[in-house]
Amino acid sequence: MDLVIIILALGLLMLIAYRGFSVILFAPLCALLAVILTEPSYALPFFSNIFMEKMVGFIKNYFPVFLLGAVFGKLVEMSGIAESIAKTIINLVGRKQAILAIVLMCAILTYSGVSLFVVAFAVYPFAANLFREANIPKRLIPGTIALGALSFTMDAMPGTPQIQNVIPTSFFKTDIYAAPILGIIGSLFVLCLGLLYLERRRKKAQIAGEGYFGFNGAGEETAVAAEAVNMSAAPSTNSASIGRQVLAFVPLVLVGVANKFFTISIPKWYPEGFDFSKLGLEAFGKVDLATVTGIWSVELALVLGILTALAYDWKRVTSGFQQGINASIGGALLAAMNTGSEYGFGGVIASLPGFATVRDSISHTFTNPLINGAVTTNVLAGITGSASGGMGIALSAMGDKYIQAITQYNIPPEVMHRVVAMASGGMDSLPHNGAVITLLAVTGLTHKQAYGDIFAVTIFKTLACFFVILVYTLTGLV
Repeated sequence: MDLVIIILALGLLMLIAYRGFSVILFAPLCALLAVILTEPSYALPFFSNIFMEKMVGFIKNYFPVFLLGAVFGKLVEMSGIAESIAKTIINLVGRKQAILAIVLMCAILTYSGVSLFVVAFAVYPFAANLFREANIPKRLIPGTIALGALSFTMDAMPGTPQIQNVIPTSFFKTDIYAAPILGIIGSLFVLCLGLLYLERRRKKAQIAGEGYFGFNGAGEETAVAAEAVNMSAAPSTNSASIGRQVLAFVPLVLVGVANKFFTISIPKWYPEGFDFSKLGLEAFGKVDLATVTGIWSVELALVLGILTALAYDWKRVTSGFQQGINASIGGALLAAMNTGSEYGFGGVIASLPGFATVRDSISHTFTNPLINGAVTTNVLAGITGSASGGMGIALSAMGDKYIQAITQYNIPPEVMHRVVAMASGGMDSLPHNGAVITLLAVTGLTHKQAYGDIFAVTIFKTLACFFVILVYTLTGLV
């Protein structure tokens, strides 16, 4: 019965998210439902001391990353940096290579710290323009953006400042560059398979006579009218000089370089951590550098990225600065609260008797901690529809056990970091995932029209995680 209660709570949350309702409200309600069905008298104590503690703890640690990433992404869009990058990529690979161009653009933006949700809005106008010119079916755009933004640069590439790669640093005391060789191998696995798949889909559509607007141009006039506003944002042939195009990459490169610099420098600035008791503030305890270095490094790097994005085109940014910044802050609040609420939900579920049954079942089935971590994280990310939420549930419930297990098996914590991060970005992109719903809404397509290609990318990501485990097992590469 305990296991049925957990499945009921998880299934209900998944259904509610799929229906488009906010998990900020319904995650605690579903968690409390599970508690009430287990023991009604536990409801209020579990809400105050488990759900809220977990939720607030997550937001305390990671909200600045959400906020700075959203602001940086908005400034990249407002300043014209995204437009310049699109033009550069198109000039390099050619307009006929529309799929590759959009994947590269998404990858560059996400790897430099732009929020996944922001990328969908920033890239779609360029994708629609390129796909229309190349007469590639519009329904392939979501899968293409998903490959570039929601896959390898989200959690596999070493150094990516996305939240999915930041969260494990505080559990395993690693940094965002953990297991670089495995991360690069996993990234190439996803990228190559993804491009081969999308090109195969394009060629199949071409042979069948399907173009951007479907078969025989059906609905072309309506579609053109509906996208008129989006097309106006596409890069023109006279939009920027070569110098401006090169400068557009400076904020993105600076984030990556600064991130590495701060990762190395912060431990040197605070070699013994920071003890508030020396200031007479004993109540605030001591800062453990190993758990915050990765987070602080990303935050400082994004601040520098924001400043350079402002400098790229000050006049263009300031013309709509208030509206743009307010929108990005609202988006950051929503994303952080959504994930924090799912994290609190996971903390409650992990405290219920039924979760021990699930945990023990997975542990007995998969004794290898890497496979155990991958399966647990992947399943929970899929159920919650959130990579960071599923990872949060897995690590809050199993983090200490994973640390003990990798010590027992002599596995570097960097490898566990990379495996868990990659696993979170596998089955998380099921139909009820927030980023998937947003992506389809931005492109004006339905799940029926375009989700199949997104799911294919999801499969490649899931396979990549286990491929990386196989590579480590056979070679010992980190």
